[in-house]
Amino acid sequence: MNIIMLGAPGAGKGTQAKRLAEGYGIPHISTGDILRSNISRGTELGQKAKGFIDAGALVPDDLVIQLVADRLEEEDAKAGFIFDGFPRTIPQAQSLDQMLKEKGRKIEFAVNIDVPDQVIVERMSGRRFCINCGASYHTEYLKPQTEGVCDKCEGELALRKDDEPETVLKRLEVYHDQTEPLIAYYRNNGVLKEVDGTKEVAEILAEIRKQLGY
Repeated sequence: MNIIMLGAPGAGKGTQAKRLAEGYGIPHISTGDILRSNISRGTELGQKAKGFIDAGALVPDDLVIQLVADRLEEEDAKAGFIFDGFPRTIPQAQSLDQMLKEKGRKIEFAVNIDVPDQVIVERMSGRRFCINCGASYHTEYLKPQTEGVCDKCEGELALRKDDEPETVLKRLEVYHDQTEPLIAYYRNNGVLKEVDGTKEVAEILAEIRKQLGY
């Protein structure tokens, strides 16, 4: 089963992808993980990617596709995969489709977790992390026993810059401009499944599994 997870930043793609991967016995793959793995192993593709990253540039689509192709050749991905955060653009999706076609494979499901922008902003701007041990909290959904203090180590809790409302809104603008068109792309391909991402995690997971028929 070959699955792509779609949705805005903070929609819960990663959370659901991990649970689906565990349930279906297939790997949860992100391009970030692939890049880090290749760079740490010093592969030829990893060294090329590192050159772009060190220069502050985006890794080109053709190089990302090569990295993805190599990852899908690994034994654990032979029975399927779940992509989280990739593809991000229509050209990436088209390149992925072509690469999979050459391998006799295809995307079977694209799952869009739909969450309104305002809910995304509330979710992400409420996140807090411990600057000492890294533990995660939320001002509404996972409060510490003492406000601003980590339950585990009594370290100070802080808001990541990426989770500041202004930053979240900018990330959403990029998402709507570059990534949201993938919803129509996969709908036209007849593989799109959509779920309400404002429900509880377990409810969303159950709905996805129902829609996938597994």
